[in-house]
Amino acid sequence: MTVGVGIIGCGLVGRKRAAALPTGARLVSVFDQDRARAAELIAGRVEDVDRATTVEQLLGRDDLDLVVIATPHRDLAGLSAAALDAGKHVLVEKPGAIDVAEARLVAQHAVSGQRLVRVGFNHRFHPSFREAKQIIDRNEYGRVLHIRGRYGHGGRLGYEREWRADPVLSGGGELIDQGIHLIDLTRYLTGDVELAFSALRTEFWAMAVEDNAFIALRSLSGTVAWLHASWTEWKNLFSFELMLERAKLEVTGLGGSYGVETLTIYEMLPEMGPPRSRTQEWAHEDTSWGAELTDVLGEIGGQPRVGSNIDDAVAALSIVDAAYRSRDDGQP
Repeated sequence: MTVGVGIIGCGLVGRKRAAALPTGARLVSVFDQDRARAAELIAGRVEDVDRATTVEQLLGRDDLDLVVIATPHRDLAGLSAAALDAGKHVLVEKPGAIDVAEARLVAQHAVSGQRLVRVGFNHRFHPSFREAKQIIDRNEYGRVLHIRGRYGHGGRLGYEREWRADPVLSGGGELIDQGIHLIDLTRYLTGDVELAFSALRTEFWAMAVEDNAFIALRSLSGTVAWLHASWTEWKNLFSFELMLERAKLEVTGLGGSYGVETLTIYEMLPEMGPPRSRTQEWAHEDTSWGAELTDVLGEIGGQPRVGSNIDDAVAALSIVDAAYRSRDDGQP
């Protein structure tokens, strides 16, 4: 079975999705309000790809099974609902909606349309996290005691004028942008969580949203996660540490400007003292985009999923919403 794929939004992420389409998927149509970007995405492709002039034209195709939606946050939910109502499965980029209320509406459309909605939290598909998840599920080193996660970059000239800095388009700042990846990873590894603390700050960029987010999560199993997402990380950084009863797992880097992806396991010895360590590296290009799409196609075909669905997005956005409400109530 070949799954026909359409892409709405032909910017950086849309291009990554198109480049990562796995065997069993065929790109049939694309749409972007900027027709030049749509033309750039399909230029040089072997297959014949339609450049739709409207969203309705793309959604009306009989050979279209899955719609990838890669637009600013404001448009994610509405486009997802339209695709579901047209009988298509959806892979919508994170955070899945501009807020939790819109994500819940998308979930309702998915149920009524009996179609899948997957949300693009592709970090679950980095090999370091797939390995860490297996270690935790096998209970090799006991339960997860606590987590420290950091994720950030430094922006670029004019960042304060981009759509991410406009709350009408983005729904918020760094917390809903990169911070929500940290929330999803914490849920993926430890189960459901609740917000224990948040401090949202605008420290550098002249914008109406936060450029730094500090939050603490508490899982139902008792794990505490301390997470920091930053747009003032002048050297791109990704670091995620899990302290288990008998070991520490440390993921660093995501490839590219974030550095080589590594997983280091520090094993506690019976006599304690300095741990025994071993490190795995993945120096190849980022494969998470293709792995996530393969997982989506598998679920369409009836296989169990690994990636996030709309319910996972609702849960993550509920944490974001709680942090933003705390700020609005005058809390730290």
